Amino acid sequence: MAIKYTWDCKTVDVKNIDGNEDTVFNVHWRLTGEDENNTSTIYGSQILDTSDLANFIPFTDLKEKDIEGWVKTAIGNTQIKQKKDLISNEIDDLKLPKFQTKTIGE
Repeated sequence: MAIKYTWDCKTVDVKNIDGNEDTVFNVHWRLTGEDENNTSTIYGSQILDTSDLANFIPFTDLKEKDIEGWVKTAIGNTQIKQKKDLISNEIDDLKLPKFQTKTIGE
């Protein structure tokens, strides 16, 4: 089964910018990959470009998909692929661990 990737971009930092209340300027994100048996998650935060607020969306009207799109744009396709590769490798390692940790005498 292919890995299904899910973004969580619900946690944000806001401040007033140019008279726009609760402008999202930083997003705390999680990217989770899941196959039929294993899950791996990475997380980070992404500062957003707030230099042009011509298309400002009031906080109460924001949807998580809006913010997810902003995060993906800010991160860029190359880094998104790298993050997905990290998750995929972690899931592969969970399937076939490269090593085991054992304790002598137990």
